[in-house]
Amino acid sequence: MIYRTLFNLVFKRMDPEAAHHLVARGIECFGAIPVFRRLVQGAVAPYGGHSGVKVFGRTVPAPFGLAAGFDKNARAVVGLTHLGFGFVEVGTVTALAQPGNDQPRLWRELEINSLRNRMGFNNDGAQVVARRLSRLRRTKAGRAAVIGVNIGKSKVTAVTDAATDYATSASLLAPYADYLVVNVSSPNTPGLRDLQAVQALEPILQATRHAANIATARAGRPDVPILVKIAPDLSLTDIDSVTDLVKRLGLAGVVAVNTTINHDLGPGGLSGPPELPRGLQVVRRVRQRLGKDFVIIGAGGITTAADAQAYLDAGATLVQGYTGFIYQGPMWAGRVNLPLLRGEAEATAHPHQFPEVGAFDDE
Repeated sequence: MIYRTLFNLVFKRMDPEAAHHLVARGIECFGAIPVFRRLVQGAVAPYGGHSGVKVFGRTVPAPFGLAAGFDKNARAVVGLTHLGFGFVEVGTVTALAQPGNDQPRLWRELEINSLRNRMGFNNDGAQVVARRLSRLRRTKAGRAAVIGVNIGKSKVTAVTDAATDYATSASLLAPYADYLVVNVSSPNTPGLRDLQAVQALEPILQATRHAANIATARAGRPDVPILVKIAPDLSLTDIDSVTDLVKRLGLAGVVAVNTTINHDLGPGGLSGPPELPRGLQVVRRVRQRLGKDFVIIGAGGITTAADAQAYLDAGATLVQGYTGFIYQGPMWAGRVNLPLLRGEAEATAHPHQFPEVGAFDDE
């Protein structure tokens, strides 16, 4: 109730992007104070006594993490983990630093507790983020954090040079990541989603893996797991094709799903509860196609522990969210994770019903 009052009186009156930067900076500062973050973690994320999830060669302390998009530049990882997220996926990071699209580019859809964005991968660039992660990994808190790094194509890079662009980011970032996500599914970089076509995607994945393996070998680390993030708007046939490629190449798995453009609310991709039914459908489809030996990170529309449990029941290994953090506040991750860890979460029996946002092409 305290956060809801603060949201209504302060954040709702602010520009969404300005509010985001204010909150992210506060979490970054909070993470830099060891005594304070330990006290807060004891209140919001008392995960002691739970075994967590074994994945990526590590023990993830809790199955619900923060999706890419909130901490684009790896500034607030420690603070976020101490607010109860089991893992943090930073990015999207591009090989070249870029400002992103013109503002305004972030909108709240208050009636459906959602966000709409056309940010355009604004970030400091792979070289700067790699240096930041290197410093972070030299600290005790940084080594303890489970960190995924989401990489995308630089806007100025031609589609024909996409593989080299992704490989550049992978070579810089892989030594500091517990897993890498190849993002070819954001709707806000022109031509990016076209790279989900198998003939375009395969050379990108091959180049990314090759560059990442060389970089981790030089650093004396094992190969970093590589996942592909897919859009909810793909037809099921195309989802099958991408899934089959991941399996054929022996990659680690899939992140499903990104934001959707299947709406009539304005420009940009929509995230939040309206994505839940499609996200569950895609995760179930991908799990059936991949089998049990691959990682699936389920994302899209998670608000409650029941929503997260529905993804786990559909076949997800881990789950992640972002939009709910904006609407639910700093205790949100703990409220989702604790019932999951205790086995007390019952999956959503009937996915939330929302205004029709268009039909998916599933043929």
